[in-house]
Amino acid sequence: MADAAELEVMPDDWQRALAVVAHPDDLEYGGAGAVARWTREGRSVVYTLATRGEAGIDGMRPEEAALVREREQIAAARVVGVETVEFLDHADGVVEYGLPLRRDIAAAIRRHRPELVIMTNHRDTWPGGPWLNMADHRHVGLATLDAVRDAANRWVFRELLDDGLEPWDGVRWVAAVASPRATHAVDITATIDLAVESLREHRAYLEGLGDASMADPSFIRAAAAEAGTRFGGGLACNFELIPM
Repeated sequence: MADAAELEVMPDDWQRALAVVAHPDDLEYGGAGAVARWTREGRSVVYTLATRGEAGIDGMRPEEAALVREREQIAAARVVGVETVEFLDHADGVVEYGLPLRRDIAAAIRRHRPELVIMTNHRDTWPGGPWLNMADHRHVGLATLDAVRDAANRWVFRELLDDGLEPWDGVRWVAAVASPRATHAVDITATIDLAVESLREHRAYLEGLGDASMADPSFIRAAAAEAGTRFGGGLACNFELIPM
């Protein structure tokens, strides 16, 4: 099965990456250790979030939560060397797959011109069990895959040309974090502490979680160790690598 196979080394012949995810904290639940390694190596990584996570804290009204979670995401990104964080302002919890989402992501791809696009798991379930993935993750992931092609086609979303956004066909791979079909990995032994610290920046969100296991950043080490068992030992962050 795909989830038992040895993981291959992620490509490293690139300089610019764009991470597109649904919510604040999505990258910190798995991908931040790899991002920290890449920025330490001098690569550029930009974060683009579909929402501000305003529906993510049960005890906080969405208007307040949006501001709090935006601040937390910017702080978390800086821990791992990411200075540019964008928000597309789709509605948290009810993100719809469709042309508006594809257009917004295609515009981000044209703005930042990445060689690698990073996203979170877009499959129906999470690794290791039958746990259902939420619609926002699935919809943003699928829209990201389609937007890579949209960004390369001059005659799709022609209004982007009026905004000065020329087509970009330079995306070589899309890498999905925490996919049940992981194929590749990055050693994050040297950056695991930064990954944990990055998640801890989401203080209000973690305090508001009802699931104590997900609110404890130490689980990131356990997940990295598990991924490492398929990657020659050590600590690893795994990805489903999709050539484009």
